[in-house]
Amino acid sequence: MSEITAKSKFACPACGGEAQWNPAKKALVCPFCGTIAPMEPPKEGEGVVPEHDLVTALRSIPDEQRGWVAEKKSVKCQSCQAITVFDPTRVAQRCDFCGSSSLIPFEEIKAPIRPESVLEFRLSNTDVRDKVRLWYGNRWFAPNALKARALTDTLHGVYLPYWTFDAQVHAQWEAESGYHYYETESSTDSNGRAQTRQVQRTRWEYSSGEFDHFFDDELVPASRGVPAELLRKIEPFPTTTDLKPYDPGYLSGWVVEQYQIDLVAAAQNSRTIMDAKLQQLCAAEVPGDTHRNLQVHPDYSAQTFKHVLVPVWVLSYNYGAKTFQVVVNGYTGTIAGQHPLSWVKIALAVLAALIVILILVSLTSGQR
Repeated sequence: MSEITAKSKFACPACGGEAQWNPAKKALVCPFCGTIAPMEPPKEGEGVVPEHDLVTALRSIPDEQRGWVAEKKSVKCQSCQAITVFDPTRVAQRCDFCGSSSLIPFEEIKAPIRPESVLEFRLSNTDVRDKVRLWYGNRWFAPNALKARALTDTLHGVYLPYWTFDAQVHAQWEAESGYHYYETESSTDSNGRAQTRQVQRTRWEYSSGEFDHFFDDELVPASRGVPAELLRKIEPFPTTTDLKPYDPGYLSGWVVEQYQIDLVAAAQNSRTIMDAKLQQLCAAEVPGDTHRNLQVHPDYSAQTFKHVLVPVWVLSYNYGAKTFQVVVNGYTGTIAGQHPLSWVKIALAVLAALIVILILVSLTSGQR
């Protein structure tokens, strides 16, 4: 990673130790003497998080937008394939995502695209431990042995990579609008008695229209260490309002996962997401009681992107032969995760439900 520009460490002004970003203090704090060193405010003109033209970027990313602007080293997990980046003084013994010890040094021919904005950690380690313990306590079908274990010992704060995409879209749509109406049908029952009923019919008419929409900061996770479906459960991250311009001080003392879903793949993913949402938005524009054969013809423009880092607390643990993961949004505190199931508890719950059903059936039969 030769293109990464080395920068002097964030030295404590009192003892000279390396200060680290502290989410509770919202400042750089020395772990040795406790001295607090507030982050320097951005210089004039540096406080705006830039949006980059997507079409231009897909052709070429200039070298000055690559690297971490601080000395870092990287390792790749041979188990979950996550690439983690951290301060050179740190010794990585286990993967922060899956707990595997199979780590190897990782170097790239070209440095990664540098994030230009950060959503800093807001929740401290202590706050998150309390949340995780409460979350475990509310998992009714988790084994009792799991709740008794000190699983929060494996908690790690990690900055995860995300891409965000903006786009203005003008769409023309066409569909068949369905309008319900009712007709009376006459028939004869088995005893020869005449009866009538109302039957719903649908009248179909061609319809069309136009629709304009602006997609603002559509999030596409670029992590391999945390499954996308798990991250979706702790979103959103307030990237439209609370991002800070990238400063390596926010990363001091923290692990960063390097993106492995590149800009091209992320842009394709975002277009798929936007197309699906646009389909729903246009469907709401179709008149009538129902519709079919909706066709949407979008024209995208003003497409921009950002590469951002978001804060996530990650806890991974082994139970039996499987690895489970719990994640916490380091900004909002939203929590989601996986946990083993106690089949004894599930069997007892099913048995209890069957007993209730049998009692209800018995009471119903007795009233006849």
